[in-house]
Amino acid sequence: MDNHLESIAKSYDRSVRLGRKGIDLYNNLPDYLKNDPDYLTFQNARSIGLDSDSGRKDIMDYLSPTENMKFIDLGCCLNLMFNGYDKWASIYHGVDISEETIILLREFSIKNALNIGGIYCVSIHETPFSDCYFDIGACIGVLEYFEKDFIIKALMEAYRIIKPDGKFVLDIPDNGNQMRQFMKSIESYMGRPDKFDLTPQEFNDILSDYFVIVKTENIESVAMIQYFLRRRK
Repeated sequence: MDNHLESIAKSYDRSVRLGRKGIDLYNNLPDYLKNDPDYLTFQNARSIGLDSDSGRKDIMDYLSPTENMKFIDLGCCLNLMFNGYDKWASIYHGVDISEETIILLREFSIKNALNIGGIYCVSIHETPFSDCYFDIGACIGVLEYFEKDFIIKALMEAYRIIKPDGKFVLDIPDNGNQMRQFMKSIESYMGRPDKFDLTPQEFNDILSDYFVIVKTENIESVAMIQYFLRRRK
């Protein structure tokens, strides 16, 4: 597992370093991906901003962030910069295993004088926060990289740091979506292969030990299932 975490971190580190130079890896995919029948659908989704489910208004509407709330973004990537999380009224906290991501987010926060709680380079299954610290949280675009044992650890950690009855949003791959295999191929090319090995029912059974499922939504453009949850008391 440590090797896989390191591979994911290195992949995102590389993306950030290239991004600073104006290079978007998604615009430079190899021919075998460009020739895939689903490539055009993927590009169309990117062109209208539907290539990620992190910035969906539904997430903010459900979490309903206010000034007195502490928010945790698990596997935060660049949500603070590109998905509107810097505009939320709640106090932002982010964790990610990519050191380059964390450096960039800290620079962004200082440059824009953001009043945030902190940004940390750690894994989502081992965070530095005390029990029941957060009112709301999210973990978007993360769990698809991991197998059952790690996912359980991540859910246990989310349960530990979120307050009883606190709201939480996460997503998992929708293996029934026709775009799923293409999305997996992209992630493998990027050096961060998808290892998610659970059916939705298996995931729901694990999830039910820690969270109540309020609703789910299938996000067709990225082949993901988004879960809107409440932490069990």
